[in-house]
Amino acid sequence: MTLESTPPIGSSLGGQNTDRITRMFAKFVSVGYLVYLVILSPSITLMAPRMDSWWTPVVVAMVFGSGLLPGVLAFRADLRLVRRAAAAAALLFVAAAASWPSAWNGPDLPTQDGVWLAAFPGLASLAAAVAWPASLAFTHLVAACVSVQLISTVARDGARLAMLLPEILFAIMFCTLFVGGAVMALRTGRLLDATTEEARAAAADAAAERARAVERERFDALTHDNVMSTLLAASRAQPQKHVRSLAAATLGELDGIHVGAGSDEPFALEQALAHLRAAAADADGHTAFIVIRDGGLQAVPAESVRALGSALAEAVRNSRIHAGAGVMRTVTVTVADAGMIIEAEDNGVGFDPAVVAPHRLGVAVSILGRMARLPGGSARIDTYPGSGTTVRLGWQRP
Repeated sequence: MTLESTPPIGSSLGGQNTDRITRMFAKFVSVGYLVYLVILSPSITLMAPRMDSWWTPVVVAMVFGSGLLPGVLAFRADLRLVRRAAAAAALLFVAAAASWPSAWNGPDLPTQDGVWLAAFPGLASLAAAVAWPASLAFTHLVAACVSVQLISTVARDGARLAMLLPEILFAIMFCTLFVGGAVMALRTGRLLDATTEEARAAAADAAAERARAVERERFDALTHDNVMSTLLAASRAQPQKHVRSLAAATLGELDGIHVGAGSDEPFALEQALAHLRAAAADADGHTAFIVIRDGGLQAVPAESVRALGSALAEAVRNSRIHAGAGVMRTVTVTVADAGMIIEAEDNGVGFDPAVVAPHRLGVAVSILGRMARLPGGSARIDTYPGSGTTVRLGWQRP
């Protein structure tokens, strides 16, 4: 199985759960309209002779046509069209009920029958829940239930006015069960999106802190291994030539640390490779590191080197933790004219990305998300249970 990162287009990574739930309810609403059209066909036919000739075909086309549209549009990328279509379906249902008195001619319907619009006011309010905030959706529900119960009372032969209020209250209560469920589902999606964004931000901060810790450790090691050695050599009256050589090497290392960790100056290629090698070694000291030179790349932007190093460290760290015992890990860096490709490969147990828990953000944030945000960056993960894992990181010069 393969995972790939692509830069976000016009939106952040958030909102996916709300969008998915909204599309699901839009499709559900449209299926409901289709089912009611089939079920209510006899009632529509029965009531048609009692209405003005224009009313039945116009209202059937208006109500059921608008009701089918959200589900069709739910397969499209732009969710705004889905919400607009759902809003139109909700409003046209109320408009159809409002137009009924002007087109009614009688005679009254049998007592056991009713106006076919009264069969599904809750479905129209579900469309309102897809399109609008909860307060407007429930306002629509009350308006729809009241209007259809009023016209049913007027249209039925022998209907008792005393039953009007109980019938309105029952209709509102019954429809609220479904509309309330939809509202809560959409609210849950929004909460989940907000929580996911917070978790991603926290994971990104943690990854940045780990990167800073790696740099601090490198600086501490340089201080111990080079600076202290130079001072010790000088204090023990070592030959001046030897002390001078140690001092020059130490100053060169310090300059490299300054340029790499605290500056926006581009990394020279050798500095970039050293940074990547250190990142991989910090995650797992037994990982083989191979460099293949297939171009004349001279320098890499500091931002790109740091992002590649952090993503590589996360990939190697994940492999060390999850790939199993006795696994061989190899990092191969291929340098080309316009960029570089890094492949972190192991022969471990692999995994199925589809079953990774949502709170496990190492792959989603620290690898795919980080590379998606990097100009010219890309990431791809090839893995399958039992077949090992290959993390492919790429950077192309803009």
